[in-house]
Amino acid sequence: MARLAALLWVFFASASAVADPVHVAVATNFAPTCRAIGDAFGAATKHEVVISDGSSGKLFAQIANGAPFEVFLSADAERPRKLEEGQHAVTGSRFAYALGRLALWSAREGFVRDESVLRGDGFRHLAIANPELAPYGAAARDVLQHLGLWDRLQPKLVRGEDIGQAFQFVSTGNAELGFVALSQLATEKGGSRWLVPADLYAPIEQQAVLLMPGRDDPAARAFLDFLKSEAARSLIERAGYGVPSRP
Repeated sequence: MARLAALLWVFFASASAVADPVHVAVATNFAPTCRAIGDAFGAATKHEVVISDGSSGKLFAQIANGAPFEVFLSADAERPRKLEEGQHAVTGSRFAYALGRLALWSAREGFVRDESVLRGDGFRHLAIANPELAPYGAAARDVLQHLGLWDRLQPKLVRGEDIGQAFQFVSTGNAELGFVALSQLATEKGGSRWLVPADLYAPIEQQAVLLMPGRDDPAARAFLDFLKSEAARSLIERAGYGVPSRP
């Protein structure tokens, strides 16, 4: 009887572990891809991935102030490093999971062909994510500075809190064009775009890190392992990101 009770305890403990949710803070640009990866991970393991998305800067502040996320998928490398240094994340758990690409996009057909549209007077508003909070916003600032247009275009800039809001400004017509993540255009068939050359902005290396609330959670560690798998890397590449060398 004691042996049977022990076996039942192991069974129910294992069943409980299988159902453990993983709480993931994810940069807005990567949220749709993270949901697809979470679905694949859930199908393979039965763990549920619970996603909270926002700008990397805002999520960083929440984590530093004790938000109980277990995994952070940032749109940059700096914030995961700072969390690790501040002992909010597990040392040695950081790795690059995606390489971001920036695009200049308009919902209007034929409007954007290259950088020349930025030098003309055919638009009133240019949307970017907040450069202080969102890595894609910082990349947009890099591009405009590189082109010598940052100061000149200040009156036309509309800043979204994150890249999702910048995309929304353009898609709703509140801005004629804007800098967005290429991944956001994966399902956009209309409009016009310019894939910004990578040498115009600092590399957008998006890093993942295991946060302290997840350090003893096998489900959180399993999700990060899954993020390195061929299945996840295929979804990342299909969404319009570069895929880093294997960590």
